[in-house]
Amino acid sequence: MFEIEERLHEKGIGLDAVVQSAMELYVPHGIPAAEAAESIRQKIVKYLNDPNVASLLLGAILLEDELYCNRKDSEIADDPVFLLSDEIIGMAIAECIGGTYARFEFTRYDQKKPGILKTLGPFLDDAVAGLIAGCTSRFYSECC
Repeated sequence: MFEIEERLHEKGIGLDAVVQSAMELYVPHGIPAAEAAESIRQKIVKYLNDPNVASLLLGAILLEDELYCNRKDSEIADDPVFLLSDEIIGMAIAECIGGTYARFEFTRYDQKKPGILKTLGPFLDDAVAGLIAGCTSRFYSECC
């Protein structure tokens, strides 16, 4: 939907890197890591095609371009504490996919910034963290 997977790929955010980032904070639940990674991958692909998740991700992509990438000396280059909309987008994506529990999972990924998350700008790191958190939270809820 909205070519989100392709748009993320153009930003250097491939599906493999997203899954790898998810697995860096994987909490084993009696399911082997390889099996968990495949299940999480399937969830990520599914939710990339959800119109609500896709539109929030598109919003993050466009905001990152407009306010961060395309501005010389951007006011948000260092992800200042007064910038909250990036966090709100990330939490909205997480909760859209995984409900209230996913908000807490989002906090783990937002604070630790595993894998590709540490390389992204202020909007995309939170949006992708929200995608991961929603999918991992849903995975944990379904596997137990």
